[in-house]
Amino acid sequence: MGLSVKLEMAMIKYSYTILYVEDVDKTMTFYSSAFGFQKKFITPEADYGELSTGETTISFASHTLASSNLNSGYLKSNPKNRPFGIELGFVVEDVQKTLDIALRHGAILIEPVNQKPWGQEIAYISDINGFLIELCTPVSQE
Repeated sequence: MGLSVKLEMAMIKYSYTILYVEDVDKTMTFYSSAFGFQKKFITPEADYGELSTGETTISFASHTLASSNLNSGYLKSNPKNRPFGIELGFVVEDVQKTLDIALRHGAILIEPVNQKPWGQEIAYISDINGFLIELCTPVSQE
C-alpha cells in the first residue's frame, strides 16, 4: 500500500530577482540607459533599488546590505571573471540594435548575435557588474 501525502501550497508568484552590486544607483542608471527600464524605487541610502521591467522586477542591493542578510557570505560577481551560470533574459525586437546600445553604455560582449536552428536570434553580454544577460527574439510558436 502506497503512502500518499497531500501538499497544501499557498499561491506562489515569481516576483523579483535581486542582484548584489557595488553601486546600486550606477547599476540602475546602466539598465535604464542600456535597456530603457524605468527606475521604480530606490532607498534614501541607495542600498536597494527596483526597476520597472514588466511583471517581474529586477532589483539591486548593495554588497553591504546583502552581507547583512547573508551571514555566511556569497560569491560577488566581477566583470573580469567568467559570468555565473545564471542569466537575465530580455526578449527584444532587434537583438543587434539592443546589443549595440547596451555596449555603448558599458555592457561587455560575451557572445555576438547568433541564429539558433529554430529561428531565434540570441546574443550574450554582461552588465557593468559581470552579470550575464541574454538578448533574444521571441521563440517562434509556429
